[in-house]
Amino acid sequence: MPVSRSPVSSVRLVDHLGEDHLRRALEHDVRTGLTATPKHLPPKWFYDARGSDLFSRITRLPEYYPTRRETAILREHAGDIAARAAAGTLVELGSGTSEKTTLLLDALTAKGLAAYTPVDVDATTLLSAARRLGIRYPGLTVQPVRADFEHQLAGLPRSTPRMTAFLGGTIGNLDPAARRAFLGALRATMSRGDTFLLGADLVKDTGRLVAAYDDAAGVTAEFNRNVLHVINHELDADFVPDDFAHVARYDETAGWIEMRLRATRPMRVRVRALGLEVSFADGEQMRTEISAKFRLPGLRAELTAAGLAVDHIYTDPAGDFALVLARA
Repeated sequence: MPVSRSPVSSVRLVDHLGEDHLRRALEHDVRTGLTATPKHLPPKWFYDARGSDLFSRITRLPEYYPTRRETAILREHAGDIAARAAAGTLVELGSGTSEKTTLLLDALTAKGLAAYTPVDVDATTLLSAARRLGIRYPGLTVQPVRADFEHQLAGLPRSTPRMTAFLGGTIGNLDPAARRAFLGALRATMSRGDTFLLGADLVKDTGRLVAAYDDAAGVTAEFNRNVLHVINHELDADFVPDDFAHVARYDETAGWIEMRLRATRPMRVRVRALGLEVSFADGEQMRTEISAKFRLPGLRAELTAAGLAVDHIYTDPAGDFALVLARA
């Protein structure tokens, strides 16, 4: 596996993806999604530098409660989580900037944590976060890994006792079949004594759910349209992002928020790098994200089915969000 060293620090990045992985994945997802009926694109392509900045702004919006609620739970209960887990290694999936993780790391290092492995697809963000955390926790071994957590769990550190954290409610971006596959694959990497800390958004008033994905300032709308900017830049496409309206709706049957982009006029779009030309009818909608919302009994059942025993569930006072600690 390739290993790269930052020129300004001793942090080493383990790279399971290789140089052209993201490009090939983007080409596959765009070709598959734009030629499907109905059209769809996966939410991971929201995130270039602009998309990451927009999401950071979303987390500070008054309508967007998940980040505040999860942070509050960690602030209140990280000590108890650390005591129950007694982890020597923390692996964080989809770690991003690892900002909230410091609350968990503070508690875990006080209980003897020796190593932290942040896992994400963005090498620049990984290295930046790892350098920052290496300074904050000089006695902690920080080993960033660039990997696709949905498909490369087997290559992550196996040292026991290990805690694997999957925060932010990102589990909701997976449909039920993908969640089953992910949880099963994760369980296969766990040994006796290992734990799993899962952040999950809970079912609540539909108005609040929709508002969190359709804010009054329009930041989420710009974030949604950013996937078109990414495709334009990376695949030489000619989308006009402003010709697509942002749509957010709650599907009560499926139990998830859907974000879509709706064409406001008939159009043909060229994706030159793929030799692809795609038509959109006036009003045609393309799904760009699902974000499942959970009830605690159902979440417990999904974990149990994967061979994970729920140790403790932590929620905020309003019952908006949950952190679930489970064991192999």
